Amino acid sequence: MKYLPIDSGLFIKNRKKFVAKMRPNSLAIFNSNDIYPVSADSTLPFAQHRDIFYLSGVDQEESVLVIFPDAPKEEHREILFLKETNEKIAIWEGAKLTKESAYKTSGIKTVYWLQEMESVLFELMTQTENVYINTNEHYRANVETETREARFIKKFKAQYPGHTYLRSQPILQRIRSVKEPEEIALIQQACDITEAGLRRILGFVKPGVWEFEIEAEFTHEFIRRRADGFAYTPIIASGANANVLHYIENNNQCKEGELILLDVGAAYANYSSDMTRMVPVSGTFSERQKEVYNAVLRVKDAAAKMLVPGTIWADYQAKVGRIMEKELLGLGLLTTDDIKNEDPKWPAYKKYFMHGTSHHMGLDTHDYGILTEPMQAGMVFTVEPGIYIPEEGFGIRIEDDYVIQEKGEPINLMKNIPITVDEIEALMKR
Repeated sequence: MKYLPIDSGLFIKNRKKFVAKMRPNSLAIFNSNDIYPVSADSTLPFAQHRDIFYLSGVDQEESVLVIFPDAPKEEHREILFLKETNEKIAIWEGAKLTKESAYKTSGIKTVYWLQEMESVLFELMTQTENVYINTNEHYRANVETETREARFIKKFKAQYPGHTYLRSQPILQRIRSVKEPEEIALIQQACDITEAGLRRILGFVKPGVWEFEIEAEFTHEFIRRRADGFAYTPIIASGANANVLHYIENNNQCKEGELILLDVGAAYANYSSDMTRMVPVSGTFSERQKEVYNAVLRVKDAAAKMLVPGTIWADYQAKVGRIMEKELLGLGLLTTDDIKNEDPKWPAYKKYFMHGTSHHMGLDTHDYGILTEPMQAGMVFTVEPGIYIPEEGFGIRIEDDYVIQEKGEPINLMKNIPITVDEIEALMKR
C-alpha cells in the first residue's frame, strides 16, 4: 500500500465499539473482497471491503476476521485468518502479511492461516449461539455480483443451520458514521491531496485542453502524494456536460468561455474526500457565470451552518431547498407563480437543483449512516448544492467536506482549497 502505516489503536477502538453492541454469546465474521476478474487472466485492482478494514486495518485479499468476545479461550476472542504466504507468492506478487505484521497492523494476537479456518470455526460454533453476518444494507446499494462475503454466508448457513443469525449492519451503520480523531486526520489527508491536485490544474487549464488531460493531471498529483487514487470516478465536465450529474466520459475539449465542473476527490488509506469546484477555461468567469456561482456558494455556506447535532437530514434538505428557492428567484430562473403552483412532492426549485445537499463521507464516499436518525458530532458530511441550467449551456456545483462539532459550526476540511471567484481567477492568472 502507498499510504503510511496506521496505528493499530484505531482498529482496536473500532472493535471495542462493535463488541459493545453485540448480544451475549455471539460471534461476528467479516470477509475481505474478491479480486474481480475482467477476462483471460486480467483482474481489477484489489479494493478491500471497508468493514473488515475498519475493524482490523488488514488491506489484503483472502482475509477473514472473527470477533467472539465470550469465547471460552481468551485467544479466540479475536482471530484473523490470512492467506499463507510462500516464496513463490513473494516472487510473483510481493510479500503478504505475516502473523507478526498482521498483529502490528491490527492489534490482533491470534492469527491463523486460512487452511486452519474450517477446524477452528467448527470449535467456535459449538461454543456460540448467535452469529453476526455482514450483508450490504447501504441505502444506495445495488449489488448484482455475488461477493466473497455472500458466498461465505450461503455456505456457512447451510453448514450450521441451527444457529441464530444476526445482522452486523445495524451496528456498523451507527459506529462507522461517527469518526474517531484518527479517521478525521486520514480524511483530512485525502482532502489535502485533493487540494494539491486542484492547485496543479489551475495552472494547466486553458482553451483547447481536453477533459481527460485534466483527469491525468489530477492522477499525477494524487499518486505522487501517496493517494490510493481517486475516491470515486472523477467528473471533469466542461460546458453543457456539467448538467449531467454523473458525467464520467471526460472526453470533450474545453472551449473558451466555458466553465469546467470538477467533481474530484482523492482517497488516502481507503478514506475518501469529495470536492467540487468550477474552473473557467479562459481564466475568468462571465458576469452571468459569476452571478450563478455566487448564488450556489451562498447556499453552500448557509447549508453548512445547519450541520449541527440533532439535525434530521430530511428537514435539513427541505430548509436548504427553500434557501435555494430564493436564490433562483433572484437569478430569474423561478417566478413566484412557479412556487405558488408547485407540486409539494417535487418543489419548483427541483427543476434546477434536483439532488440532495449532503451525504455521509468516510471510508466510502457515500459512507454509512442512517439518514432518519439525528446528526451527531464526529459525523462527516459533504455539502454540495448546485444549479443546472441546460438552456444556458452550463451548470454549477460547489462542494466541501465538513465535520460536525459538539458545539458551534462544523469544521470545513477543505477550508484551504480555493473557492471564491477572486481566488480561482487570481491563481489562474499566475
